[in-house]
Amino acid sequence: MTRLFLFISLLAGAILPTAAQPVSFLSPGAQIRLEAGLDAQQQFTFRVYYRGAPVVQPSAIGFELQQPRLSLRQFVVKGVDSSAVDESWEPVWGETNRIRNRYNEVRFQLQRSAAPAIRLDVVFRVFDDGIGFRYEFPEQPELNYFIVADEQTQFNFGTNATAFWIPGDYDTNEYTYTRSRLSAVNAGISHSFTEIGVKTMFHPQGVQTPLLLKTDAGLYINLHEAALLNYPAMQLVVDTARYILQSHLVPDAVGNKAYLQTPAHTPWRTLIISHQATGILNSKLILNLNEPSRIEDPSWIRPQKMVGVWWEMHVGTSSWDYRGSQAGVTGGASLPHGANTNNVKRYIDFAAAHGIQGVLVEGWNTGWEDWYGNWKENVFDFVTPYPDFDLYELHRYAREKGVQLIMHHETSASVTNYERHMDTAYRFMKKFGYDAVKTGYVGRIIPRGEHHDGQWMVNHYNRVAEKTAAYRIMVDMHEPVRPTGLHRTWPNWLTSEAARGNEFNAWSRGNPPEHETILPFTRLMGGPMDYTPGIFRIKMNHYRPGATEQVHTTLAKQLALYVTMYSPLQMAADLIENYEARPDAFQFIKDVAVDWEESHYLLAEPGDYLVVARKEKGKPNWFLGAITDEEARLFTPSLSFLPAGQQFVATLYRDAADAHWEQNPEAYVIEKFLVNAATRLRLQLAPGGGAAISFMPASADHLKRVKKYKTPR
Repeated sequence: MTRLFLFISLLAGAILPTAAQPVSFLSPGAQIRLEAGLDAQQQFTFRVYYRGAPVVQPSAIGFELQQPRLSLRQFVVKGVDSSAVDESWEPVWGETNRIRNRYNEVRFQLQRSAAPAIRLDVVFRVFDDGIGFRYEFPEQPELNYFIVADEQTQFNFGTNATAFWIPGDYDTNEYTYTRSRLSAVNAGISHSFTEIGVKTMFHPQGVQTPLLLKTDAGLYINLHEAALLNYPAMQLVVDTARYILQSHLVPDAVGNKAYLQTPAHTPWRTLIISHQATGILNSKLILNLNEPSRIEDPSWIRPQKMVGVWWEMHVGTSSWDYRGSQAGVTGGASLPHGANTNNVKRYIDFAAAHGIQGVLVEGWNTGWEDWYGNWKENVFDFVTPYPDFDLYELHRYAREKGVQLIMHHETSASVTNYERHMDTAYRFMKKFGYDAVKTGYVGRIIPRGEHHDGQWMVNHYNRVAEKTAAYRIMVDMHEPVRPTGLHRTWPNWLTSEAARGNEFNAWSRGNPPEHETILPFTRLMGGPMDYTPGIFRIKMNHYRPGATEQVHTTLAKQLALYVTMYSPLQMAADLIENYEARPDAFQFIKDVAVDWEESHYLLAEPGDYLVVARKEKGKPNWFLGAITDEEARLFTPSLSFLPAGQQFVATLYRDAADAHWEQNPEAYVIEKFLVNAATRLRLQLAPGGGAAISFMPASADHLKRVKKYKTPR
């Protein structure tokens, strides 16, 4: 690790920012300039420039406190401190094995201009690819316990940029994305998403973060937050006439936003800026704003792939509950219970035969028939199996086969109930050999009146991460608040859902072909996503005659998602029989890595396409994924990321010439050829299609048997 600190103190006798003379600070490489100070009304404002061009116009900050009841809007500046940091660190797992953290920091020490003279620090970290800033309330005699009624942070972009957004909502982020001008944002479209069970829209122009903007000047801007701890999630209200975005915090059951005690601080508000779409994806700014890992010995944390008893419930061939009444697409039907001993053994056998480490089992425990939509508090105890699920036998069988079972804890959003049972449930998991858990929060939160993204639930998600770490358990959270980089601090928090996943394709309007090209620029900016790719049987009429639902991709694109949709816990989500019917295509899922040493975003445009290459951690193998929206596209990526002077066997899984996400989605072709760093591929993607490639070092035998790649004209 290298570290450099430079400290400058600008105190009482030095130059302080005034209305006429704001303070200006540059990023280490002078790509970003921050200007901040007081305006004529004593409001603290900031503005941001990228390569000399304005990105954020003067934007005010402030707070309304409920207790004590007062405003923090007019200030005097008591001091300005600055420092610089340049360090490198190694993540436990991730898209790369080493991350540089380089920024200039400036701290503005503010004091309320009227009595009581409350102190508030605004801390900016200025990186070459953006900024992060947060508010800090020092320990002080004028303020101890306090309640935040609202945070008034503005982001004044001053231009009618194109936005990629989902409606602002306190309880769900499972919407598809809308691409529109800021002036056209209309969150009322949330009413059309009837397949989402719990929605709480708060404003007609409310949107969620992460939010992506693209200006007419060609700048890409990602707006989000980092290190969300003991505070509600930040959403935004768009002024569609002036293009100003105003922060909006998720309230609690009585309308307050946050309960704090000094010393206290907010999460970081983050802006990532680039003139290239790939620059947004390459940024590690959000991770760098989180604290280092609190797990001293992370050797037990293992990125992995899994199969499991899951998709069969969504397509309607089995049920979560024992009496066979609950599945993703049916109600009241008599279906076989999926989580029975023999069926789970099938998945264990399949995983063992194909080198897949984990088997997820949903619906194994009592309570599933008595919860959905009822807002009932005491549903699951997380330790009582259904009669046809033999805990002891499956523990023995999985251990014999060298496979790890993955526990599922659906809480039914009764979080008070889960909090009471967590220690018992985690001890139970360790007894029966489960080292990973998938949690779920479907429904309206209990305590009643709390929201999925409010302070109470934010604290719960972090308690789960900390407590599972204490038990050496890895966790995958579904229906939580969207991630903010906390997997750096708790690397056992492998992944989350927190967006519209692949399962919506089984029983609703589904996800449009552009969906997976937008998620990396939005939801995935805060952390990995359990998207559950790998669906081979695309159309649901295979399971339900007459069904019109389908996955809105080609089969080849489902393979490419293992590279483009980053997660250290990846599910081969389809049914066993669908993989057994196409063992040649399933080979890519077996081969592809889940932990990476290098990642290269080669080509990208949000809502259109993405091409990514990654190197497997600790091995010489490389993988490439290319995906498109509903348009057919031709890519000719260079393979210059491969080490010079080496030959690789490239196995290409691509769309067939007549493939189409809607008309012919399961048509694919597999080809093998020799390539090196000088090769330029020609990849033709079908509408809604993709391409996946593995690159393995060529042996002497390969050099004799495999043909060299020649770029087609």
